[in-house]
Amino acid sequence: MTSSFSPEVFDFLKRLKQNNEREWFNEHKKEFKTIEKDVKSAYNTLFELLKTHDDVDHLKLFRIYRDVRFSKNKAPYKTHFGGSFRRTKPELRGGYYLHLAPNNESFIATGFWEPNKEDLLRMRREFEMDASMMRNIISEPKFKSVWGELQGDELKSAPRDFNKEDPAIDLIRKKQYIFTKTFTDKEVLSKDFLENVNIAFQAVRPYFDYMSEVLTTNLNGESII
Repeated sequence: MTSSFSPEVFDFLKRLKQNNEREWFNEHKKEFKTIEKDVKSAYNTLFELLKTHDDVDHLKLFRIYRDVRFSKNKAPYKTHFGGSFRRTKPELRGGYYLHLAPNNESFIATGFWEPNKEDLLRMRREFEMDASMMRNIISEPKFKSVWGELQGDELKSAPRDFNKEDPAIDLIRKKQYIFTKTFTDKEVLSKDFLENVNIAFQAVRPYFDYMSEVLTTNLNGESII
């Protein structure tokens, strides 16, 4: 497989960070369009790799333009590329994300970033009833060697109608259930980067299979789709 991304991608993003203004960007618009085309091609390659082992139906490459309406930071452009890959709903849940940024700040993420209130409650009730399956999956040595520890924002105490002394309170308190993996610039620019990302995403499958079953059934194990 050819190199995933060219060094020019990081070079442009570094210069954009130093010159984050519309005049400079417009002067370099042609260069940006060339780089964006190459980035889209690489994300599409990863999309096809994901399809070899999962049912993904949508790739979204986020625009470089920032929404500054409600932000104190008025810089008009992002200094990274980001793209998400959606699993086919309603049967399958979860998704994949690739974040591309210079200075060793690239990463991939997977899991449940902003579950809606119904899904979040269903997860918490599952852990309240029995968290053993979840713990077995995320503590499995091969899984952990790739993804490390479960991450995500959490409440300081128990959610409403949950016991703060519950043995699974560490899982119940969470508002997000995500995993991330970081990469150096050298790793991103290596010829096997996309394949390595795909292998990492493939390793998360037991977690997704479990969560998809939870979110498509009630507490009695009956299908709700």
